[in-house]
Amino acid sequence: MNLRPALELHNIARTYGSGENTLRIFKDLSLTIVPGEIVGLIGPSGAGKSSLLHIAGLLEKPTAGEVVIAGQNCTELGDAARTRIRRIGIGFVYQFHHLLPEFSALENVIIPQLIANTPKQEAEKRAKDLLGRMGLSHRLDHRPAELSGGEQQRVAIARAIANKPLLLLADEPTGNLDPPTGAMVHGEFMRLIAEEGLGALIATHNIDFAHRMSRVVRLNDGMLVDG
Repeated sequence: MNLRPALELHNIARTYGSGENTLRIFKDLSLTIVPGEIVGLIGPSGAGKSSLLHIAGLLEKPTAGEVVIAGQNCTELGDAARTRIRRIGIGFVYQFHHLLPEFSALENVIIPQLIANTPKQEAEKRAKDLLGRMGLSHRLDHRPAELSGGEQQRVAIARAIANKPLLLLADEPTGNLDPPTGAMVHGEFMRLIAEEGLGALIATHNIDFAHRMSRVVRLNDGMLVDG
């Protein structure tokens, strides 16, 4: 297995505002995730879990520190370079699926691959494989409105993994589902991540889910501690 880290956060700080109005979110925060490692991120509401995912996913720049994706220091890259890395190197899964409503489940998983210049036949094969592994082979031609909440989220997971990223970031991926459906989707999600050999950082309020992962880290007063 390639153990070059999927993600390295070195001495990350993030503040908003200035002077007396300065709000400090992180201070001297560091984290390393290698391929095949699934890390649960926990902490109270407002602790900064989403902000940390945004920094790791190159959607937001830290005030200080370095973000390294697959060995490349991305901290000072321009917008175009950051977008390119997000497109091919990072997968995102959110609490709400954000599927394109006018396209089928299959098309929703094909489109990101076409944007990344994958040949159409190869993209379709990959999409069918991922959706099949998520138990959705019989739902390929259905649009999001015709799918259940759990099915929609499984399509979103397949879409996030379609471009074979090294790093997967997820923000409460089962938080919008009822407990039985959430447990089912979580199990399939974990299995697919393991099969693909991704490094993953998954923010969740569900402590039981978190402790099924490789390890757990907790945001505490702007720093990460073992969960």
